[in-house]
Amino acid sequence: MSILRAEGISKRFGGLLALSDIDIRVEEGEFVALIGPNGAGKSTLLNVLTGLTPPTAGHIALDGRDITHASTHARVRAGLGRTFQRGRLFGRLSVIENVMTGVANRPGRSGRELRELARAQLARMGLERFAEHAIGSLSYGNSRMVELTRALACEPRVLLLDEPAAGLNSGEVEDLMTRLRAISTERRLAIVLIEHNMGMVMRLAQRIVVLNFGSRIAEGTPAAVQADPAVLAAYLGEGFSHAGL
Repeated sequence: MSILRAEGISKRFGGLLALSDIDIRVEEGEFVALIGPNGAGKSTLLNVLTGLTPPTAGHIALDGRDITHASTHARVRAGLGRTFQRGRLFGRLSVIENVMTGVANRPGRSGRELRELARAQLARMGLERFAEHAIGSLSYGNSRMVELTRALACEPRVLLLDEPAAGLNSGEVEDLMTRLRAISTERRLAIVLIEHNMGMVMRLAQRIVVLNFGSRIAEGTPAAVQADPAVLAAYLGEGFSHAGL
């Protein structure tokens, strides 16, 4: 049974059909990439999966449990974590306090216990030295890693990442890929990745789902998707080359 399954997902905003009858499944420990040109509906799909916006039609199940109408907080407690395309850290809080907001969903924990859990998460990500720093004092790359750490602090079964490499330099991208591989293997964590860095997608993903104009146009291994005429046509329309895939 898939750890995450969405069936028949459609989303309308007034007269605009942003998603049309999308099916997506993710297995435990699987690395799935969600790609497509700008405006294809990728972030909208993540918003529907995480409860930020309700679907117009369709059903979502996490580990066999129907979460179609569950609140965002209930989905986090059930094991669904997420980062955003544009970081949403709390600028007035320190690094460790930001990560504490991720572990705060664990009931019955004292403030001291939450702080210890947050510090342990930072240590696992190599960020403990920044624990008491203000968010604003970090480099952009480190602040993105703090956001990832906060999402992992929720102990998700499925982690949804919205363009985590955006704005990172090549060295930071390599570090991010190394950490994501290790996290997925260590925790048997399923990861759904939205990313425009096709090199990163091709190296990480076991399976790729391609959206265009709100519809799924292809799904398969990186090699199969890279050679799919419908995918090439979608990207070539935005000025991408075959090598870019």
